[in-house]
This record gives sequence, structure tokens and C-alpha cells, in this order.
Amino acid sequence: MLAQPAITCLAGRGIVGDRFLDFKDDYKGQITFFAREVYDGLCAEFGVRDREPGVLRRNVITVGVDLADCYGQEFEIQGVRFLGTGECAPCHWMNAAFHPGAEAWLKGRGGLRAKILSDGPLRTGAEM
Repeated sequence: MLAQPAITCLAGRGIVGDRFLDFKDDYKGQITFFAREVYDGLCAEFGVRDREPGVLRRNVITVGVDLADCYGQEFEIQGVRFLGTGECAPCHWMNAAFHPGAEAWLKGRGGLRAKILSDGPLRTGAEM
């Protein structure tokens, strides 16, 4: 994954250029969010300093938001509306991509899966 200054969200479809764009009807993971604070904790837990958040394969990194509060809720970021569908559970490959034990450490903190409800761009550095 590569950091981008902006992404384009398409309602009911996903993110332009993402591998899950138009993946399947009513897909609950059209976009994924991950908390920077969790990433920082993961790095501290394992002493990792050479991995970027993108290695965890989440689309958007947030700061100062409890993503669990968004489960089952509609919310808006930069004028784009979303529906939080649940946790983006950690996967076994995170143990190889990040550090052994990462999957277990991230259980319950894997991020948020969401449906995109309206079209629009999200830009780096803007507030939620």
C-alpha cells in the first residue's frame, strides 16, 4: 500500500484504484479505518520502528477517534458519509508483514470496516 494525498470514495462501490472496488454487492468492507494510536501501541509492544501503517492494509489512518464507537453508526468525514459495519479483524499474515504476535495483539483493535454511503474525496491531514 502507498500513502496518498487523497482518495476518491464511490457510494456502494469502494475506493477508486482499490483492489476491492466493486468487489461484490453490499460489501461491508468498502473502506477500512485504523487508529494511529493503535498502530503506535503495536510498534511500542514489539519494538518495531521500520514498518509504516500501510503494511496493515487499512485504507484510512485516523487520529483521536474511537473507531469502536462507529460500529453500526452512520458518520461523516470531510463531507463523505459512511456506515460502520464492524471490526476489521486482524489477519494471520500480519504476523509476517509486521511482527510475530501482531494478529493476537490486534484482536479487538483491528480497525473499522465500513460501507461508503456518498461519493467524494478524503484528503490527508483533514479532520474526521
